Amino acid sequence: MELCDLSAVELYRLLRERKTSAVEILQSTLERIGEVEGRMGALENSDLTEEDKQKVHAFITLTDERALEQARRVDARLAAGEDPGALAGIPVSIKDIFCVKDTPTTAASRILANFTAPYTATPVERLEQSGALLVGKVNLDEFTYGSSNESSAFKPTPRNPWDPSRVPGGSSGGSATAVAAGESVLSLGTDTAGSIRQPASFCGVVGLKPTYGRVSRYGLIAFASSLDCPGPLAKDVSGAAMMLQVIAGADPKDSTTATVPVPDYLAELEKGVKGLRIGLSPDYFRITYPTPDGGFEQQPLPAEIEQAVYRAADLLRQMGAEIIEDVPMPNTRYGIPAYFVISRVEAASNLHRYDGVKYGYRTPQAVADLREMYRKTRAEGFGIQPKLRILMGMYVSAAQYSARYYQRALRVRTLIRRDFEQAFDRNGAYRLDALLTPTTPTTAFEMAAVYGDSVLMQYADQLTVPANHAGVPGLSIPAGLDAQGLPIGIQLLGADFSEDILLRIGRAYEIATQGEAWRQARPRVLA
Repeated sequence: MELCDLSAVELYRLLRERKTSAVEILQSTLERIGEVEGRMGALENSDLTEEDKQKVHAFITLTDERALEQARRVDARLAAGEDPGALAGIPVSIKDIFCVKDTPTTAASRILANFTAPYTATPVERLEQSGALLVGKVNLDEFTYGSSNESSAFKPTPRNPWDPSRVPGGSSGGSATAVAAGESVLSLGTDTAGSIRQPASFCGVVGLKPTYGRVSRYGLIAFASSLDCPGPLAKDVSGAAMMLQVIAGADPKDSTTATVPVPDYLAELEKGVKGLRIGLSPDYFRITYPTPDGGFEQQPLPAEIEQAVYRAADLLRQMGAEIIEDVPMPNTRYGIPAYFVISRVEAASNLHRYDGVKYGYRTPQAVADLREMYRKTRAEGFGIQPKLRILMGMYVSAAQYSARYYQRALRVRTLIRRDFEQAFDRNGAYRLDALLTPTTPTTAFEMAAVYGDSVLMQYADQLTVPANHAGVPGLSIPAGLDAQGLPIGIQLLGADFSEDILLRIGRAYEIATQGEAWRQARPRVLA
């Protein structure tokens, strides 16, 4: 096994014991990138070759020189007997939605293809201060709009390391791909409707959406400001805990960050699940679609996914947890319709700043006036997904439709939040510490199988988006493989700021299943 295949905890120990160096860890990671990456995403890479279809294409930009300088500093501090930081020597990739000073920051959009950030986002700054090695910025759905990672303007888009004919999920698909393929040990993503947890599930890695406000959004290019949450993707639960420990906490540059103290997540990890109350809800074992007549149509989940959740519940019960069945979460089915409205209103508002005047792309064509310059710049700079969101967002927030759509969606969001409050109420009927659910309705689907159908694509997030509406944390962990050898993910949802409990349950599940055959399987690109 190569150094780049080890977990963050294992690398931390080897580095502290002086059995390896940060430079050696970085070299191993860069060699892996050279083996599996293929062409990095670029605007001019429109045609795919047969070789492209066998590579993973996680990155838009490599920052290997920056990482090498960081690695040398870590080794120098270790040699001097100093503490190099909590993530010293750990290779980390960054979703290209975060600003990093003096580095291209594209949001995977043509309109920002020439933008170099003048400052660094707070979560990235904290990672660098902790000694992490920033190896590069990874691809994503344009402005994070999508659930498959196919909408990026930078081609080729990432492919699933377990089967390169399939999507890695979105919008943090580049992050999940990089971690699964050993191109970075940790990755920083964002989750607006499940954009960390869904790709984590598809690629067989751990993904954590923290409580809204737990991690600063300063320096994050916003999609939907009331929903966006930065968070970690990692090889295992311990890695996610290590990364959250570094990036969590109040930030004077972001007034939405919480002043709630940050617990010692690693110290809590090994406490087990004895006495914890973990719920199962029937509302998370079916997908509900609205019908044109105003009704709903329900479809059950694949048996393999449902069985993975129940098997996890049995294991947790054997370890001392109390499993509470039939917890009602009746407003789960309204999560996607409400998200469809709220996210597009906020996206349309956030996209107004890209006008060809302040920064980014400007049309090279001759224009008659300022209005024509705006129109041509935005027509050429935005892809189809931003354009759809602008049109939809402006429509549903217009004065004559606001009460019918936007204000109604906000009321639905309150009802979804109430479901979680009742489930986690310490004096209520259920008194849950966590809710155990599937992460996604399917395993990774074929590329182009859903892309282009915005509504069907959105329903890939039905089991993850309620946590974004409610602002509560969610953790996706691997829980086996389906008959096609593709990863299955299960999800733990908790009360506000209960990341420590979710990580503790996830770690207990990891320990209980560490000897199982599926844990030894490797992604196809590494075989």
